[in-house]
Amino acid sequence: MPERVDPDIANAVFKAYDVRGTVPDQIDENLARLAGRAFVHVVGASHVVVGHDMRPSSPALSGAFADGATEAGADVTMIGLASTDELYFASGHLGLPGAMFTASHNPAQYNGIKLCRANAVPVGAETGLDEIRDLVISGAAPIAGVAGSISETDVLEAYAAHLLSLAPVEGRRLTIVADAGNGMAGHTAPAVFGRLGEEAVELIPMYFELDGSFPNHEANPLDSTTLVDLQAKVRETGADAGLAFDGDADRCFLVDEKGEVVNPSAITALIAERALAKEPGATIIHNLITSRAVPEIVTELGGIPVRTRVGHSYIKAVMAESEAIFGGEHSGHFYFRDFWRADSGMLAALHVLGALAETDEPLSQLLAAYARYPMSGEINSTVPDQAATVAEIERTYAERDGVTVDRLDGLTLAHADWTVNVRASNTEPLLRLNAEGKDILTMERVRDEALAIIRKDNAR
Repeated sequence: MPERVDPDIANAVFKAYDVRGTVPDQIDENLARLAGRAFVHVVGASHVVVGHDMRPSSPALSGAFADGATEAGADVTMIGLASTDELYFASGHLGLPGAMFTASHNPAQYNGIKLCRANAVPVGAETGLDEIRDLVISGAAPIAGVAGSISETDVLEAYAAHLLSLAPVEGRRLTIVADAGNGMAGHTAPAVFGRLGEEAVELIPMYFELDGSFPNHEANPLDSTTLVDLQAKVRETGADAGLAFDGDADRCFLVDEKGEVVNPSAITALIAERALAKEPGATIIHNLITSRAVPEIVTELGGIPVRTRVGHSYIKAVMAESEAIFGGEHSGHFYFRDFWRADSGMLAALHVLGALAETDEPLSQLLAAYARYPMSGEINSTVPDQAATVAEIERTYAERDGVTVDRLDGLTLAHADWTVNVRASNTEPLLRLNAEGKDILTMERVRDEALAIIRKDNAR
């Protein structure tokens, strides 16, 4: 059996935060087995927990990883089918390092591994992932004299109970449409909403059948075209809200009773208000492309807003340093101190539904106070020379009166009336643009100005 992986393949699939690539050309059972052995060595684990999503390749890959971990001397607890946040729950609940086999929202031919230390502490490039990659390339991770054992357990009901203990839904009865996109929310949503009972929530399921070929639409709610079916079902049924989960169900987007997509920054602000009501003066994390309404509202409520880079490893690190109680990203990731600082789309959804059940207002009205400024959403453009384009954008704006320049993550240009952020992708020749304005005309003006520079050489 091969004892190493081609360096070009390993360098391609080991990203900043996880491992992800096509199956079997890039990720196969040999890579998974070597990753399991290397993971145990790097994190110093004697016992690990492993879960997987519904992709056809996931059971075999997770099994190979478990074999590698036992070769390194660790015992392995397999939790089987799981959402990513269910794996994080298992890591915290059991106090074990964990591995989740999923490619999240990526197409069916992909798979990957998300790794964490005990209590869901992330493993990123600078905290062990690069070292694991190097051991996978060399095949040098040691094999123990005595192999570990593999056992199985089911944490689904404990996961559902824990989420509902953190965010109970009490008050008026709600009708909710949930689109799992044939992903792992089809596994977790029945357990969570089943505990609430029909007297609290009428759940209308869409695409709950677990199918890693994604026969209905991609499980990627960042792509607005994947929300069309959910929007139509909410309007058709007169539901109070719609929930759209990505493939591994760690992200959730919401649709209001009109079928309109809810701005994730408004969800961040709403959950921040609920968190601050319990712990006045606490710290709330938001990333730099979240609406400026978020830090405004947190400050008005007496909390302390802290701004961070995009990406879960950055947010979780800042949460730990600042002792923040909650963090939100505009991409639909929401992080909770009481959930081991991990992200959970289901927990975020329960917070919104809990707030909705406590009022007679429709969701659109409840959230109106949190959506103060129009936003462009993330616009991606293929740009061969990203650095030169970013430099030109900076030259264009930086000398204007009242404009400040920030390089925390990419380039952020801020004015009293608007904000523009441009970030380069780490893995593709893409520039990501986010713009916000005091009104729709201002937002569209600065958005179109920046796009004209980005796309002037026929970038797309």
